[in-house]
Amino acid sequence: MGILIPHYFSTYLLPFQDLSPMKLSKSTWQPFMIQAIRQAQIAASQGEIPVGALILDHSLNIISAQKNATRRLHDPSAHAEILAIRDACSKLKKKRLDNTTIIVTLEPCVMCAAAIAEAHCKRLVFGAYDTKAGAVIHGAQVFSMPHKPNVEIIGGIMEKENSLLIKSFFNPLRK
Repeated sequence: MGILIPHYFSTYLLPFQDLSPMKLSKSTWQPFMIQAIRQAQIAASQGEIPVGALILDHSLNIISAQKNATRRLHDPSAHAEILAIRDACSKLKKKRLDNTTIIVTLEPCVMCAAAIAEAHCKRLVFGAYDTKAGAVIHGAQVFSMPHKPNVEIIGGIMEKENSLLIKSFFNPLRK
């Protein structure tokens, strides 16, 4: 199991992690996170839980941009991450997404984290931490399992904005 660095560092390093020669700062991910947030906002406007996801190639070109669609598609697996992975694999005509980055507005759940691992994404960048259903830093910590591929994990990108988006969706429902 990897060493977890305190939450305020927002980047968690797992054992045997492939550290890319490309030095990318947290600010590198903000323009992409803004696009993922736009996808999440569209999802919210359609009555879906506001989660958006992008898949980027090794040159940081967007391959896929998706949003949650579980209600619209009547499919419990239609999370933004799953749809983005399916779309990217289809476009690339490959079952693995080696050397790609997935950007997500919310820490992935167990299903999505496992799909990211199975797709062999190189890097996961997410916004808000999910203490209830997240499975990357919280819960099952899928990428800490010894049989999973090494995935660079960067959390907390535009965390406040992403947390607010989720809270503003759920707060009226809880009243």
